Order: sequence, then structure tokens, then C-alpha cells
Amino acid sequence: MITTGIQLAYLSSAALFVMALRSLGQPTTARRGMQMAAFGMLVAVCATLVDQRIVSYEWLIVGLVAGGIVGYPLGMWVPMTAMPQRIAFSHAFGALAATFVGVGEYLHGLHAETLSHGQTLALSFEIFLGSLTVTGSLMAFGKLQGILPGAPITFRGQNLFNLSLFAVGLASLVWLVATPYDVTFFMVILVIGTLVGILMVLPIGGADMPVIVSLLNSYAGLAAVATGFALDNNILIVVGALDGASGFILSMAMSKAMNRSFANVLFGAFGSESGGADEGASASGGEMVAIEADDAAIRLAYSQRVIIVPGYGLAVAQAQHQVRELADQLEKRGVDVSFAIHPVAGRMPGHMNVLLAEAGISYEKLLDMDDVNDRFSDADVVLVIGANDVVNPAARTNRSSPIYGMPILNVQDAKSVIVLKRGRGKGFSGVENELFVSPKASMLFGDAKQSIAQLGVEIKQV
Repeated sequence: MITTGIQLAYLSSAALFVMALRSLGQPTTARRGMQMAAFGMLVAVCATLVDQRIVSYEWLIVGLVAGGIVGYPLGMWVPMTAMPQRIAFSHAFGALAATFVGVGEYLHGLHAETLSHGQTLALSFEIFLGSLTVTGSLMAFGKLQGILPGAPITFRGQNLFNLSLFAVGLASLVWLVATPYDVTFFMVILVIGTLVGILMVLPIGGADMPVIVSLLNSYAGLAAVATGFALDNNILIVVGALDGASGFILSMAMSKAMNRSFANVLFGAFGSESGGADEGASASGGEMVAIEADDAAIRLAYSQRVIIVPGYGLAVAQAQHQVRELADQLEKRGVDVSFAIHPVAGRMPGHMNVLLAEAGISYEKLLDMDDVNDRFSDADVVLVIGANDVVNPAARTNRSSPIYGMPILNVQDAKSVIVLKRGRGKGFSGVENELFVSPKASMLFGDAKQSIAQLGVEIKQV
């Protein structure tokens, strides 16, 4: 009866996870989806706690308390601007748990002499993918947090070295499956997985972090699947498969949004500094034209339609609440205000949507690229806040540009553009932006939060 009850609980959890995943596809149902997922996880944990394989609860209680102590601050105190690195950090914790389970199960089977070839295969994949995800996620966290350089770090023959290391790990995996009790190859797999995770993210530029975080999420899911097979646990297999598949699909969607392949993301070292042009000038020789806050406020106040394009700079400045106040002021004057959200704006999928929604901006005003691109030609002013590559016309006009072919927002079609930018330097990817030197564009330099607040003050006086 206990076994039947556990399996029924797992089935209920799996159903809740599937429904939660579907609900997360729409902003209006995302909160409910998270609640269903949390409840499904609670059911799965409770079912596992009554499993007959558990002989002692002391360490489980310690783990629950420790997890709560760590998890509550991560969930409640980390600002939305730091959510990408928090997600990467969480991936590392999940993968670490899977790796520890794999090591523990292998040592248990080794001591009891019960290792089979099938179980060893599952455990090998588990520790390889798990250790890879741990170090890869920590590297991604370091780059997003600014602890590590955001630009790619490369060396001669790097791709060949990485592939050779991966091949050695795969060969060790095959050998361990053939000889399950050879601890040496088990340790080789663990060490190589750890190194591959570091070397895989090292050459990735900050502009590609959304894809990498999604890909690491997929790896964590696959590690959970392997854990499920090793432990003969159905819910781990189902949840891991959902996680792995969704992470892979999301990675594909993000790559498509940047018009790049997985191979180019993983091996292209995109985001390196490009040289040859002076700071503040583009390859076409144009110059950025500055504008003062009072002039920009007049232009906004007497517009009929304004489209705001948020980017990572808005998140860094934590200016989402000032943006909402600015939009409210413009709407009180009868201005039609909407927001254009690019699929890869920010540092993770949905970053801008979550950030603006947290500030109280209605979901109906957050328009996806496909919905908003035809509206730019009717906009009197487009206010670009901290966005760069997603509004760069070079993606369509410059075949030599690394971002050529990337879908962009049609900001250049607007009647005028005001760009909020901290300085005259290049964006995160290191690619010059032709929009910034366009005759339509004016640059309002300074901290985005202060600039937007100043715009609000000036609009009140118009």
C-alpha cells in the first residue's frame, strides 16, 4: 500500500508539473503556474519521505533546515536585477545535489558489490552532467555578477583541447560501464566533468549568457533523469525530462532570436572586444549627439505615441519604478505609451517582463518583438533605456557584423529616438551600434535611474 501511495503521489506531482509548465507560458497565469509547481514539489518530497528506503531522518531534517535558511534569502532578498545570476547559482545547487547522490550511490554499490552495468551507466552520466553543470553554472554566475570578466577568455587551440577532454571523459565513461568496480575511471569522469564545465563557459561572452543559462538548465534536467534511472525513481525521470527538454527548447529559441547556432554560441567566442573604431564613433564615422534632459522631456511630453525599449542597463540601474512613474506621467498627458520587449533583452528569458511587472506595469503594455515591430513607424519618440544589440541596425545592414541576421526591434523606423546610456562606450557584446549615430537619435548620458527621474521632473514643468 505504501509503494502504491508513493507512485500515485508521484503521478499527481508529474501532472502538476506539466500543468505548471503550460501556465508559465503566459504572463497572466505564470504566478499560478509557480504555485502549482511548488505544490507538486511538496507532494513529491512528502511521498519520498515515507519511502521505505529511508532509515534515518536526522540528516534529512538538517538538510531541510539548511535549505530553508539558504533558500529564503535567495528568494526574498535578491533583487530582480540580480535574478539571472541567482538562477545560475540555483542551477549549481541542484546539480551539486545530483552529483552528491551519484557519488553516494556509486560508493554504496561499490561497498555492497551490487553495481550493474546499467546502473553504472546511469551513475556515470549523472556525475558527468552534474559536475559539468555545477562548475558551468558557477562560471556563469561569476560572469553575470561581474566577479569574472564578461568578455570571452580564449587561448590557442581551445576548442580542440575541450573536445579532446570531452572525448577522454566519454572514453572513461565507456570503460567504467565495462568495469564498474574500477574507481580510477569514476574519479576521472568526475574530474573531467568539473573541468569541462569551467572550460565550456570560459570562452562565452556576456551577450550569450541567456543561452548558456538555459543550456545549463537542460544539463541539470538530464542529470536528474540519470539520477532517476540510478535510483529507480519515476518522478525524477519525469521532472528531469521536463526540465531538460524545456531548457533545450528555450536554448534553441534564444539562439534563433540571435540568429546563431549552438556551435557558434559554444565555440564562437561572441562578445569579444572589437577594435578599430574610436570610442563614441561607429564604423561609418558618425558621432553621437547629446541631448539635455529638459529638451528630451519636451519631446516626450508633446508626443502622441511613445515606445519604451528596456535593456540590461535598466536592470543594472534598478530604474524600473522610475520608468513606471515616467510612463504614468506621459499617459496623464494623453500620450500612448507601450513597451517593446526583445526575446534576448537582459540576461535571461523574460528578464525585462518580470522586472517591469514587478514595478506594477501592466502586462498588456509589454509587447513582444513580433507584435510591436510594425508600430515603430507610428511612434513619435522611442526611448531606449540600456539596450544595445537588440536595436542595432547593423544586424540588417552590415554583413560583416557578428550580429548580422539577428532579429532586432525596428527602432530606426521611429520619427525620433532618445537613448539613455551611461557613457560613449560599446555595449556588452563589443559591437558598435549604428543607431546611436543616426540623425534621428539623441543621447541622454548618465545613470538611467537619475536620468529618468530628471525627465519626470522636467515633464511636470512643461
